[in-house]
Amino acid sequence: MSTLTTPHIDVHRAGDRMKTRVAWLDSKHSFSFGEHYDPENTHHGLLLVNNEDVVRPGEGFETHPHRDMEIVTWVLSGSLVHQDSLGHAGVIYPGLAQRMSAGTGILHSEKNDSWHLPPEQGGTGEHDDPVHFVQMWVVPDEPGLEPGYQQLEIDDELAGGGLVTVASGLPRYRDRTAIAINSSHSAMHVARLGLPGQPAVVDLPAAPYLHLFVTEGEVEMEGLGVLYAGDAVRLTRSGGQRITANRPSEMLVWEMHARLGGQ
Repeated sequence: MSTLTTPHIDVHRAGDRMKTRVAWLDSKHSFSFGEHYDPENTHHGLLLVNNEDVVRPGEGFETHPHRDMEIVTWVLSGSLVHQDSLGHAGVIYPGLAQRMSAGTGILHSEKNDSWHLPPEQGGTGEHDDPVHFVQMWVVPDEPGLEPGYQQLEIDDELAGGGLVTVASGLPRYRDRTAIAINSSHSAMHVARLGLPGQPAVVDLPAAPYLHLFVTEGEVEMEGLGVLYAGDAVRLTRSGGQRITANRPSEMLVWEMHARLGGQ
């Protein structure tokens, strides 16, 4: 059970994240991940992983297992090919919502799908564009569920501005959620702000746990100050704050009504 009964806000700056860098991958971890372990930074609410990854052309994560986790991937630029042991395959790109439910166990790979025109059509014939994406893991309601996969194009909805509910198991969003997750206490929203024809302001939902992550641009949070790309804010027993874009921006917001280990 959570003992936090008063509002609490933590700001985590982009440059303070743990990092994994190898020849083909530049990964920044908001929470403990892999060899990077901090007992004081393992999760917020039900969110265990918020990794911002850049993968080189022609490279990616080879086939590997997952179990008992709801995994949402959000591409910022480039494209990512998903293939799994249940026969699902798809290309994920900006404006496409994607979810994989690991359940009782699933194997999958994720590869950079960037390409250019072949030389005979005026291109280089090489894969030379990186793919940039955020991958997030939340805990399902119970272990041992059936594995699954879902993706849906939502660019039109995002163009309308405001908070668009991308992935959710919360009953309140059932009729307006792009993809479903097996977590009845969680929802992920995306907002694109300050683009031509879009509002520059949005209000955060109220919830026991919120996680805001700026993927692009620069926004100002009421009562807090300016947030830049890669910055995150963890809110407890809070919400309602106004977010204003200082320039074209995008942010991901997890709304959670429980935490790991209890309400």
